[in-house]
Amino acid sequence: MRFSEPVRMSEDGDHSPVWARSKRRRGNPFISLLVTLLALFGVLTAVLGIKEKSLAEGGAMMDGWISSAVSKVKGEAPKVADQAGEAAGAAATRAGDAAQAGAAAASDELKKQ
Repeated sequence: MRFSEPVRMSEDGDHSPVWARSKRRRGNPFISLLVTLLALFGVLTAVLGIKEKSLAEGGAMMDGWISSAVSKVKGEAPKVADQAGEAAGAAATRAGDAAQAGAAAASDELKKQ
């Protein structure tokens, strides 16, 4: 009498049955995140399509949200870059002053010896 593979594995003392294995195979987390985001996008599209009674109008609403976010980022990016540049310049000036003060203190210490 021939037994199937799961039966032979269950009768073997070293192996547990195939259906009793606790180890789950996990996929790539990036792929899981991507699939989740696509599913959320699909649900949002369906909800807006129902609300606006047209998928085209729901898509237009999402396009409006995206374009307003992009224009906001484009409008604020130069201002933020200028502020970051000014902060970096001020930090460099303070670091230079601190280095100069340290060098002067070291020079004075060497002159005393």
